[in-house]
Amino acid sequence: MQNRNAIIWVLIISLVFLMFSMTQSESTNSGEITYTELQESIERGEVSEIVIEDTNTLKVIMNTGRRVTTTGPDYRAAENPDTFRNQLIESGVPVVNYKNASRSGSMIGTILINFLPLLLIIGIYLFVMRNMQNGGGKGGAMGFGKSRAKMLTEESGGRKSFDDVAGVESAKQDLQEVVEFLQDPTKFQRLGAKIPKGALLIGPPGTGKTLLARAVAGEAGVPFFTISGSDFVEMFVGVGASRVRDMFEQAKKNAPCIIFIDEIDAVGRHRGVGTSGGHEEREQTLNQLLVEMDGFDGTSGIILIAATNRPDVLDKALLRPGRFDRQIEVPLPDVQGREKILDVHMRDVPVGKDVDSSIVARGTPGFSGADLANLVNEAALLAARRNKRKVTAREFDDARDKVLMGAERRSLSMTEEEKAITAYHEAGHAVVGLNMAGSMPIHKATIIPRGRALGMVQYLPERDQISQSRQEMIARMAMAMGGRAAEELHFGYDNVTSGASSDIEQVTRIATAMVTEWGLSDEIGPIAYKQQDQNSFMPGIGRGSAISPETASKIENEIRNLVTDAHETALSILKKKKKNWYALAEALLEYETLTGEEIANLFEGIEPKRPSNSGGKPRLSALPTTPKKGPSSDPSPA
Repeated sequence: MQNRNAIIWVLIISLVFLMFSMTQSESTNSGEITYTELQESIERGEVSEIVIEDTNTLKVIMNTGRRVTTTGPDYRAAENPDTFRNQLIESGVPVVNYKNASRSGSMIGTILINFLPLLLIIGIYLFVMRNMQNGGGKGGAMGFGKSRAKMLTEESGGRKSFDDVAGVESAKQDLQEVVEFLQDPTKFQRLGAKIPKGALLIGPPGTGKTLLARAVAGEAGVPFFTISGSDFVEMFVGVGASRVRDMFEQAKKNAPCIIFIDEIDAVGRHRGVGTSGGHEEREQTLNQLLVEMDGFDGTSGIILIAATNRPDVLDKALLRPGRFDRQIEVPLPDVQGREKILDVHMRDVPVGKDVDSSIVARGTPGFSGADLANLVNEAALLAARRNKRKVTAREFDDARDKVLMGAERRSLSMTEEEKAITAYHEAGHAVVGLNMAGSMPIHKATIIPRGRALGMVQYLPERDQISQSRQEMIARMAMAMGGRAAEELHFGYDNVTSGASSDIEQVTRIATAMVTEWGLSDEIGPIAYKQQDQNSFMPGIGRGSAISPETASKIENEIRNLVTDAHETALSILKKKKKNWYALAEALLEYETLTGEEIANLFEGIEPKRPSNSGGKPRLSALPTTPKKGPSSDPSPA
């Protein structure tokens, strides 16, 4: 491919140089004169040099620099060829030279000069058009049709094994058969078993689908071809299909091997859908991929693994038996999986003795493998910035806050009144949460602004929550309304701020789901009123809905009652626990951040202790989980 491009560039440069030389040559020649006119010019002393170029062709250079040509007698017809030259010198020409060229040579040179540019143009045109009409051929028009798949081996890409992949145990078990087949295919063939030709990895972004495919190749010790689905699609129709053919040809030469196609939905969408310019090209590429997968035989040793997070848009022909036989879910890891993933990423990071991966895992529900890798890296960066030799629990805690909420905004200018409102607001969340059955343990409370939040109360669940009880939902709503209730009680109704906007939105969303989706309303009953095609704030209620006005009114009243009850519960708790609430608010104004343990000690009358090297910030021993945001914070999902 590189040689072809080099040849094309050489031809183009030669053509330009030749055309430039011809232009220069033509610009310096002013035409022809007769031999008589030449003799007259010689007599007048206007000729400075004559070059006898051919048998009777003379190139004349005038004193002015003008160049002309003329035809003289055949100098080779004389007995002595120098006779003609001597005659010219005697006539007054200062310099007379020969240029040894035969008539045949001159003719060949003339033909080349006249026709070579045209031949070069025709040749380049035919070369480009032939490749484009062939759909790129193997190399494609300028190499478009050649596969862009990268082959990774143990030397080039680094060997990965199942030990490097954690948190997806079920997926590894499903792929273990693929590894065994690549290592010893006869074990399956003698029993008449056929290994799946393709495995489709389905899961959210960052769950390790690519790493899992590489681990299969590493365990089996075979080459690993990787390509993205978007690499198949080009502006020329037929190029993607050519790339598919070339990719499988390369794989067959390196069999047994694994082909990994990432984001296969870019090329494997339903056929017959869409009207974009690349629609026909994408369909041809998909058709070629289907044909190549059908062409697999039982002894080829090629396993096709693809990954997507949108299996619903894939063409059904891709998912039928004989192509992607096996669909493997790669979900977000649970708490045990997150702990194993953290252990993998902490191998090369010097961590302190106070770092417990199980506690870090508890505080990161919903994190993917990529999120956890980023968390460990952020913690290491913070430790390096603080000139530490080991990464401590404080760095992991700060890194987690930074990933979720953004960096601290200590430079944000806040008045004393705004700080007081934030402190009493966050203290209200914490006190209500500590006095509600079904609430999660508090990890820490802070009034340090992060991202859009001016403060937050964070909780640390004891386990991953797959579902929530009605009691837990009621507790979440009361905790969320604790900030608004605190502002009303301490600063008065007229001084309530907009800081509880996200809290109100969160509570309304939970109440709406309880009534319309989860059947947790005594008045409405276990009936789902949510409709997926509705875009209103309360799905299923409003214009275009099949719900009667009476039912819609009942639903709205139930939602209002749930939100109002949560607000009244928060007010009642803060009035009863006013002493603890005030003490916590004042401590937040002084220390800015308090851990759950320090809050509990504060209610027992024990003041927080700050180490001399902590800079006023408490030493945190565990990571938080779902943040309970304060004023101007982002809404948390219900």
